Amino acid sequence: MDKIEIKNLEIFANHGVFPEENILGQKFVISATLYTDTRKAGLTDELTASIHYGEVSHMITKFTKEHTYKLLEALAENLCQMLLQELPLLKMITLRVEKPWAPVGLPLETVAVEITRGWHTAYVAFGSNLGDKKKFLDDGIQGLRTTPSCEVEAVSEYLVTEPYGDVEQDEFLNGVLKLRTLLTPEELLDRLHELEAAANRERIIHWGPRTLDLDILFYDNEIIDTPDLHIPHIDMENRDFVLKPMDEIAPYYRHPVLNKTIHQLLNELLTKDNQ
Repeated sequence: MDKIEIKNLEIFANHGVFPEENILGQKFVISATLYTDTRKAGLTDELTASIHYGEVSHMITKFTKEHTYKLLEALAENLCQMLLQELPLLKMITLRVEKPWAPVGLPLETVAVEITRGWHTAYVAFGSNLGDKKKFLDDGIQGLRTTPSCEVEAVSEYLVTEPYGDVEQDEFLNGVLKLRTLLTPEELLDRLHELEAAANRERIIHWGPRTLDLDILFYDNEIIDTPDLHIPHIDMENRDFVLKPMDEIAPYYRHPVLNKTIHQLLNELLTKDNQ
């Protein structure tokens, strides 16, 4: 990926654990590596096709001066989030915050925190089979739209499906959405659980009825297997209510474990069901 670098931007600001640091202030030195696609700018010679490093330098300076944090980690985290959300062409950023006047009482050149943050792509399955199903789904999706660090990029049509498993219950409305997010997989899972709780979701019967069900199907190409989180979602290749809406919005997305596209998995499942 192409990158634009801003090195050693000096800013006088008020950050630190000690009260006097927040009152008197001190020098901070910030460097940023901006990951983007410079191809169009290189071919057209148009500044609007790239990230304006002068404007970014002023954005960093303004934010650093107008906010106060105890930790360099917090300053770096919030700076990255602001820049990623404000700059449409920015895909990822590595940010280094140095504090050369750190009050540690020892001779040192500087202390620093360096982090890398960026946008991720997640696919989330949603479903409901209690009450006003469509409203529960609409509200859940809107909850994601209004979540900081999340952008809903595509939503499938709602699909009426039969219940999965052996529990007798009403038909489901199901679908899949594509999400651009700055959240980690664990943070995204927590947010989905919050939205389910807001819909009064109760986890009483396995595969039982629910007002709102939100599951992470994919997160980039990551493979995660923990007690609380399984990505890709377990057994999705055998669930047409997942594959059909996923095929609608991302038919050529490749399952990182099975190494098959969603369209291939759906065709295989439909063929098996028809035998």
